[in-house]
Amino acid sequence: QVQLVESGGGLVQPGGSLRLSCATSGRVFAIYAMGWYRQAPGKERELVARITSGGNTNYADSVKGRFTISRDNAKNTVYLQMNSLKPEDTAVYYCNAYGRRVVGEKTSDYWGQGTQVTVSS
Repeated sequence: QVQLVESGGGLVQPGGSLRLSCATSGRVFAIYAMGWYRQAPGKERELVARITSGGNTNYADSVKGRFTISRDNAKNTVYLQMNSLKPEDTAVYYCNAYGRRVVGEKTSDYWGQGTQVTVSS
């Protein structure tokens, strides 16, 4: 089975930085895009950032200029560098991958279990 494992979450003060990592394990033929979503208490899950295998990126307006997504295609691993963190960034962050498990199968979305990011003084 394909498994996504997030790491790097934690507690930071406003203005601080964190780097999230998401590694794909299991047999995977190809991952075409990976991204990060987050869900804060009382809010819907929202897209934070996404990157394709070709390097195209998109970001939520609220994080542009502060967060940077990157990907190691060979390792099927995605990173999210979060700088200038604000209390409103507090949420559970989920890793997403869109790809194909084996050649010939249709593409699918895969999700991690989430990692908590708390920004507070």
